Amino acid sequence: MSAFNGRNRSEPAISTASLPDIVFMLLFFFMTVTTISNNELLVENELPMATAVNTLDKKDRLIEIYVGMPKQELAKTLGNAPRIQLNDQIAQITDIGPFVLQELSKKPESIRNFVTVALKVDKNVKVGMVADIKKELQKVHVYKVNYTTHQGESGNQKF
Repeated sequence: MSAFNGRNRSEPAISTASLPDIVFMLLFFFMTVTTISNNELLVENELPMATAVNTLDKKDRLIEIYVGMPKQELAKTLGNAPRIQLNDQIAQITDIGPFVLQELSKKPESIRNFVTVALKVDKNVKVGMVADIKKELQKVHVYKVNYTTHQGESGNQKF
């Protein structure tokens, strides 16, 4: 009966020999799967404040359009008028439709109906430019538009 008691036997140590292999496999997996967005902002982009904001969970379903004044080093050549940035290029208002269609074609077909255009518009840009962008999006039948803001009180803004 004392053989089944278990008081005299010691537990074997847990082997950690494969632990470095597992850590490096996970590290390699995340390095290969993760994508880094390396778009450099060419326009000033101080987003307005809003009190009621929602977060978009799925970033793979976004097409981003930046609007703002050119940065100081570009203002000498582009002037001080608000400009549109599509990926890494300054673009015209007529370039928005083809750009959005091209970005949509890069997305998997299963999520194309769920793609949202995120407008990241500087708080000093006039509403007329935003209306022009929306007209261009309507021409290519893209109606899901998100206005990106920061959460906070909007009472300090000039109207």
